[in-house]
Formats: sequence, structure tokens, C-alpha cells
Amino acid sequence: MNDYSHLEKRLNYTFENKQLIIEALTHKSYKKPYNNERLEFLGDAVLDLIVGEYLFAKFPKSDEGILSKIRASLVNESGFTLLARHIQLGDYIFLSPAEENNNGRDKPSLLSNAFEAILGAIYLEAGLAVTKKIAILLLEEGHPKIDLQSLSKDYKTALQELTQSTHGVTPTYEMLGSSGPDHKKEFEIAIILDGKVLARATGKSKKEAQQKAAKIALTALKEQKS
Repeated sequence: MNDYSHLEKRLNYTFENKQLIIEALTHKSYKKPYNNERLEFLGDAVLDLIVGEYLFAKFPKSDEGILSKIRASLVNESGFTLLARHIQLGDYIFLSPAEENNNGRDKPSLLSNAFEAILGAIYLEAGLAVTKKIAILLLEEGHPKIDLQSLSKDYKTALQELTQSTHGVTPTYEMLGSSGPDHKKEFEIAIILDGKVLARATGKSKKEAQQKAAKIALTALKEQKS
């Protein structure tokens, strides 16, 4: 919760309307008449468009399925958390003391939402062209290698192939529950292998949660083998 002018320097953008950046940095726990949820909603849609257009131009020979997989690997909680940490966004978020003590400044969901809110605020004030320039610069700084091989990974398929060879069976995915309002649902998925929970993860969709859980499971299995 420091002087956010340092954050503006990292973004290479200075807000004319300071209330916009303050709102984008305000978590609902801070108990103000405003918070960053509406800007996060807008930023999510804007980033989806920007990244979609960026990939469309970058991979002219790739079909819709591949482009969707790459976009899904970038436009998600873990992807935005990576970019938020790159600009040290957590240092500037307005939080309640309870959320602060609960390690809120490094919580992935909180960082991801604040990142989307910041880009939503820039879009409101400066328009799509400026937001696109900032977002792509951050994207390329956060992901030095944006290519098909490194980003179109299907962790579910990789996990299925590994468990088939090592255990003779494939894992099952169990829905543990969901939370949050309809426009911002969080789904929790567990991966079951040989009757045991191998991994669990949450995501903004069931598919995202499954992929995140599969990635965790793959790492765990590979560590067991080594």
C-alpha cells in the first residue's frame, strides 16, 4: 500500500483520473464504497480480446483449437498472477488488516483480479490501443518464449499417458464444489488415482481447474520417479 506512482512507472502509464487506479487497487475487504470487482470484470474481457488478437496475428497458420489452447494458457489466474508479480502489484493493493495477515498480497486470486482491474481501468481511461500496447509488453516480458510447444500444453493428456504407462489406469476427475457469484465462479477439482487424491486445484472453469490439477499431478508423479 505504497505510493502507486511507482506502479505507474512499471506500467509505463500515468492515470489522469487517480480514482480509477485507486479503485482498481482496492480489494473488497478494504470496506470502501467501491472495490475493484467491476473493473476486474471489464479487464478480463479486454485481455481476452487483446490476447486473442495477438495470437491470431502471431500464429497465422494455427487453427482455432490450437489458438484457444494457447490463449487459455495465458488468460487465466496463474498467467495473470505471474504478470502481477512481475510488476510487484501486490505491494500496492489496499487490503483489510485481516486479509493482509492472511498473506493476501501474494494470493493468486487476489493478484490476478487486481491485474485485470488495472488493465480494465487503463482501457476505460485511454482506450483499446493504449491498453493493448501495455498488455502485450507485459505479456512478452512475463513470457519470454511464446510459442506453440511451450504454451499449448495439454496437461490432462500428458497425465493420462503417464499414468497409463506407470499404473495401467487413467485418473478420474471429481468435482469437489464451486463457490462465488455466477459471473465469477470458482470450481474445485480433485484428481483420483488408485482410489487416492493425487492433486486438487481451483479454476474459473471446470476445464481450467482440471488442467491446473493435472499439472500439479504430473509434477508430483515425476518427483516420485526421480
